[in-house]
Amino acid sequence: MIEKLLPQPVTNQYQGHPLAKRVFIALTVITIGRSLVHMFAPDGGAGSIASIALDSFSDGGANTVITIFALWGLSQLIIGLLYAIVLWRYLSLIPLMYLFFSFEYLMRLMAGFYSPGLEKIDTAPGEIGNIIFLPLGLAMLILSLRERQA
Repeated sequence: MIEKLLPQPVTNQYQGHPLAKRVFIALTVITIGRSLVHMFAPDGGAGSIASIALDSFSDGGANTVITIFALWGLSQLIIGLLYAIVLWRYLSLIPLMYLFFSFEYLMRLMAGFYSPGLEKIDTAPGEIGNIIFLPLGLAMLILSLRERQA
């Protein structure tokens, strides 16, 4: 299993289940798309998507939340571009990317559980995504590690 997660040499050959590759393509598009929203939406998606009550903050506080969302979008863009590079040149790293993806969503769930959070008007789609993406990532990790049937 370690050899499939950390292949030597790294190649552009993917040996796992085809569904895991197709889902990885979709997750790459979602990651890049969501990053661009956080970076370029006027409110960084904080109010319009994440339902954070920006009007309950001072102007400076709201601007700080929006800036943090933009920086978060930059981090997501870096991850999305890494995923795109893997799809373009390093397909043998898809299982490793699923391991990182699953770890990210596990940590998001834990952060949401242990942090006090922000005042929100409604449940943010990201909260629901955290619950969906962790089992999806783990399932795709398992499928990406399975050898394709000849």
